[in-house]
Amino acid sequence: MFKILKSIKNIFVHIRTSLKFIFLILIATTLIVGIISLFYRPMYSVTLNGEFIGYTTNKSKLQNRINEYIQNGDKNIAFIDIQSLPEYKLCLLKRENASNDDKIFEKVKAQGTTYYEYYAIVEDDEEKYYVSSKNEAEEIINDLKEKKSRNISDIAYTQVHSTELKDFTDKDTVISKLYEKPIVVASSGYSSYSGKKIISNAKPSSAVLGIGLIKPVSGTITSRFGARASGNHKGLDIAAPTGTTVAASAGGTVIFSGWDSYGLGYCVRISHGNGVVTAYGHCSKLYVTKGETVSQGQAIAAVGSTGNSTGSHLHLEIRVNGTPQNPQLYLYK
Repeated sequence: MFKILKSIKNIFVHIRTSLKFIFLILIATTLIVGIISLFYRPMYSVTLNGEFIGYTTNKSKLQNRINEYIQNGDKNIAFIDIQSLPEYKLCLLKRENASNDDKIFEKVKAQGTTYYEYYAIVEDDEEKYYVSSKNEAEEIINDLKEKKSRNISDIAYTQVHSTELKDFTDKDTVISKLYEKPIVVASSGYSSYSGKKIISNAKPSSAVLGIGLIKPVSGTITSRFGARASGNHKGLDIAAPTGTTVAASAGGTVIFSGWDSYGLGYCVRISHGNGVVTAYGHCSKLYVTKGETVSQGQAIAAVGSTGNSTGSHLHLEIRVNGTPQNPQLYLYK
């Protein structure tokens, strides 16, 4: 029994001695670390393509900054090509060694290439103006189409990827610079009709409108007055070959001769008095001018397919005090 107690006592003495030793080691380690930390600190040595470029104390922060630069959110930067990324190595350095994150960042940027994305407005295959977005480019083309710019068939836009960022021009300026007023073919001469101004002596219809009307052209009716799939048709479409002479349905004064911005293309409108106006749309040529007095049966235009048209025909409208009437109440019965 005495031997057992003595053994237990020896074990406790050994444990106490070991704990003292461990405690002394911890104190010594803490003192050593404390002394070292007074003069040294952990840092990362940064190299790029094997070349030392500086030190950083925060590897994650520096790398996040580089990643944000590569993933730049600028809408006109397509992408940034960085040839290689920096490498980091943990080391213990004297405290007088300062980090230089900004210098490292600039060195990484310097070996990268920025590619920009924007859109060029092209005329006759020549880049004329630059805009920042596809939406702006499409709006320019659409506006020029709506304005019937004479050169619209020569204008387009193309996407550009370049290391050079061009100066952008605002949309309204581009439209103003590129717009060319459409040429309206209008003449007071009738040489193409062998000197004959009156090309129809048809018998006028009954004077339901206070005037007698004649057919402006002969042909097949392809679309009648009233509702149709594309909307309410305010006139009568009569198919005829391009160039067919269009006659004035009645005598009167030309109140419009030119390009109609509502889809009728080249168009003539004649006032006949009593609030009656006739309109002749989609013409290929116009032979009268605004303010001119015309006689019934006089050549005023030629059949065509201009404006919103899918084939050669004459669009005839009859309006009374501005209200569209069905032309078949008076003609083409």
